[in-house]
Amino acid sequence: MPAFKVAKSIIIEASPEKIYSIINDYHHWPTWSPWLITEPAVSVEVKTGGKEYSWKGKRTGSGEMKIIKETSPLRLDMEVHFLKPWKSTSPVWFELKRLGQATEVTWGMTGSLPFFMFFMTKMMTAYIGMDYERGLRMLKDYVETGAVPSHLDFRGFHFYDGNKYIGIKTTCTMETLDAKMGDDFSKLSSWASKNTNQVTGPGFSIYHTWDVVKNKVVYTSAFPVKEIPNPLPDGFIHGSVPATKVHTIAHTGPYKHLGNAWTTQYMMQRNKEFRYRKGIDPFEVYVNMPGQVPDRQLVTEVHFPAV
Repeated sequence: MPAFKVAKSIIIEASPEKIYSIINDYHHWPTWSPWLITEPAVSVEVKTGGKEYSWKGKRTGSGEMKIIKETSPLRLDMEVHFLKPWKSTSPVWFELKRLGQATEVTWGMTGSLPFFMFFMTKMMTAYIGMDYERGLRMLKDYVETGAVPSHLDFRGFHFYDGNKYIGIKTTCTMETLDAKMGDDFSKLSSWASKNTNQVTGPGFSIYHTWDVVKNKVVYTSAFPVKEIPNPLPDGFIHGSVPATKVHTIAHTGPYKHLGNAWTTQYMMQRNKEFRYRKGIDPFEVYVNMPGQVPDRQLVTEVHFPAV
């Protein structure tokens, strides 16, 4: 069977002992799990004093996980049994490395896919890696602050009126996305501040390409406008988003956790909870912006065109 291995790391400002006490007790798992946040109605049962846990959901499938070896506070070994959408068993581990007052936490997993999915090995490895990164970011917040500032509001279907926009189209890697988009919105906001009578709504970004295997992102950051300026500012483009039915999830919290909303949309689409409308790229609307409110109060609407 096609094999894969995933390992992702993060620096947490806490001792290995404190972190170990949290990852070694599944009662904490629902607070920072990158999967459980996508399905609030999932059924979770924690057993054996926090050493075993099972879940059953429509989007997240079903399975069981248990702690099989404790090497406190440096390593924790687990075993996960997936029951749906397919059956498999994989070892999972955490390794903790003390770095002065902080700790490097590595979360790893090895496993295999069914033979009929051999062609998806690279893509599945990339997506699992992204899930682990989402989870580690939430674990970091939970350990350091006692809470995870990421909330999803499932707003369902509504009609988006469409717009004309001016923007900046950029191609980058996933690692450089935040910096590139920050630069783009700095330029766009400078123009918008001088042309407030032309701007008709909050800024937004359209994602044209999101290729996890090739590590390639193509997006357009933009502001909706009454009329396209002539001439366009240097480096700007113009376009339009057509009026369309959309499926919307609003995320409240810092942008580093925005992947929770996007992942949930993809999971709901894959679970056939809505049908994606081809020909219109998904987009996110920034209801408020950094500097206007604290990061934990940032609201971003993630819209998937639907039929």
